[in-house]
Amino acid sequence: MLSRKLSSNSHGQDSSYFLGWEEYTKNPFHAIDNPNGIIQMGLAENQLSVDQIKGWLKRRNLTGCEPGVSDFKELASFQDYHGLPAFKSALAAFMGKIRDGRVTFDEEKIVLTAGATSANEILMFCLADPGDAFLLPTPYYPGFDRDLKWRTGVEIIPIHTSSSNNFRITTSSLEQAFRHAQTLGMTVKGVLITNPSNPLGTTITRSEFNQLIRFVDSKNIHLISDEIYAGTVFNNSPDGFISVAEALHCGNHSLSQRIHLVYSLSKDMGMPGFRVGLIYSNNPSLVSAATKMSSFGLVSAQTQYLLANMLSDESFVHSYIEENRKRIRERKQLMVSRLHEVGIPCLESNAGLFCWVDMRGLLDESGPSFGGEKRLWTRLIHEVGLNVCAGSSCHCSEPGWFRICFANMDEWAMEVAMDRIKSFADSIRGQEQAAGTVLGQRFILLLLLSFIFVDDLGRTLSSQVKS
Repeated sequence: MLSRKLSSNSHGQDSSYFLGWEEYTKNPFHAIDNPNGIIQMGLAENQLSVDQIKGWLKRRNLTGCEPGVSDFKELASFQDYHGLPAFKSALAAFMGKIRDGRVTFDEEKIVLTAGATSANEILMFCLADPGDAFLLPTPYYPGFDRDLKWRTGVEIIPIHTSSSNNFRITTSSLEQAFRHAQTLGMTVKGVLITNPSNPLGTTITRSEFNQLIRFVDSKNIHLISDEIYAGTVFNNSPDGFISVAEALHCGNHSLSQRIHLVYSLSKDMGMPGFRVGLIYSNNPSLVSAATKMSSFGLVSAQTQYLLANMLSDESFVHSYIEENRKRIRERKQLMVSRLHEVGIPCLESNAGLFCWVDMRGLLDESGPSFGGEKRLWTRLIHEVGLNVCAGSSCHCSEPGWFRICFANMDEWAMEVAMDRIKSFADSIRGQEQAAGTVLGQRFILLLLLSFIFVDDLGRTLSSQVKS
């Protein structure tokens, strides 16, 4: 007999986001063994720069980063959940480098966690009680329904955004979400954003940044910024990526204690299997509590030892950051251009491992609906052989948008995927054109028949008058 929590549906596993993964695992694409299988485009994973990591390991031949006999006992028995000092120091420096030195980080304010999933959940446990609410801008990462809510009992209240302003956060949308939570009897404990956004692939603007800071300050609530895609920003102008870490140095002590940052090496370094995440906060009480909670999901000492050496190699880190950005930009441009060729637009973006794609033109009805979106998603999975993330699973308020990932496959698989989309879009438009032709022919026929009817009627009337 399982507990009520495990027996309930609150995990969110029935979302199309997770269902698409299940379909993919039944029939995965392989260039040789299964060329007609489903191509995984629902996984935001960075495989574009794996060769750089492998190259570093090969050059080092693990010399200097593989523990020797003298280190083995120390690492094997290491249990301090504060983490290896050398790793935290290297990690703090790396976080500053991917933000181009605009902000710096203090290793003493870092809490190591087993990935960003664990970091976000720990923050929920630390900052909210069951039934309390966090406000999240839509569309948001589908996994948050599991990560933030399932075990903590915290509720998510959406901050609705619109394509009319490219899904940007506004003061009015923040206030509306806050009031909605109050009408439901919930205490709002904070706002959580992803910056860069998952699934939009955009970074917050200076205007949004200022609005968010003013809002959380006026409401005396927390702001959490999940910045696990920070190193994917390829438009690196001064305002290309504004980290909330800037607000930690605003001079407002009370506010700086309520701003927290989540980070991970899963996306920027393509290391989701290493399970390296962190919480960064100016709040000593939070850091202390989160450190205690992190004991339920630690980063292995061996992993910390290896990555401390890698991230301390300044020449490698500089080269990796620049080349990774370049490859992400080029792959994203390839997808956008191929989709544009078949009349499928994408939201303009400057970061992430995915595009937010407008497929409203492929819905099977004149007025967009979530039913039509679901039918299109089903066809993409089973007819086209592509697993993509439907906008409804991201709680997008407008049907017809999809998140399509581009960095978890080689270029050949990407070309196959784009060819499949082109064939599918052409077939739909061909059917629409054929249907339009039939309707046009019917209209002409009806028009001719009406002329014949009028002519016959005129002749009949004329003969009756003569008689």
